[in-house]
Amino acid sequence: MAGSYLTFDTHGTDVEHELEVRRSRFLCAIRRVGTEEEARAFVEGRRRLAPDATHHCSAYVLGGDRRVQRGDDDGEPGGTAGTPMLETLTRRGFSDVAAVVTRHFGGVLLGAGGLVRAYGRSVGETLDLAAETGAVVRMVPARLMAVAIGHAHAGRLENDMRASPYEVREVGYGADVTVRAAVGEEELGRFREWVATVTAGRARVEPGDTVFVPDRAT
Repeated sequence: MAGSYLTFDTHGTDVEHELEVRRSRFLCAIRRVGTEEEARAFVEGRRRLAPDATHHCSAYVLGGDRRVQRGDDDGEPGGTAGTPMLETLTRRGFSDVAAVVTRHFGGVLLGAGGLVRAYGRSVGETLDLAAETGAVVRMVPARLMAVAIGHAHAGRLENDMRASPYEVREVGYGADVTVRAAVGEEELGRFREWVATVTAGRARVEPGDTVFVPDRAT
């Protein structure tokens, strides 16, 4: 079974933090993203905000299994920027996020070790700030459950499901009406019982793909 991960609670909201190391300024921005296209667009957007900066280094992690991981040094010595940024994100258990650290060179060379520490610290302190401000949420695995029922009873079912704690993802219309909802792995038994009760046993319930939902216990 897939594990949980941390991410930001909303899309399109940046958390920013600035760090100064030996007169170089490191401005880190982190945003929740859902695709590589969104991550790349975020990097380019940060680049446009500070065209005079020395570097715009980046890292992003995507997927509940963290299957997509990318880091970019943007001209810094190989492995001194994108890699420590990426390692900080994965070590902290984050996914579906992109980080950009914009560096303004202050005239003092930091060396490879100094760069690794500065870029990793910049991301780490920004994640700390996000946690302190309540911007971080834990995502847990769930199943996309399909509940099918005849048209005569579909309106009542849809209303009940939208009023329930279960997140309705879509409603499909065919010979029957099918409502798909994300249900936590540990709630599958209770969900089946609940559907049987509210529909008087009229609905069919079938499990689907694994998805991720916010952990309501946190």
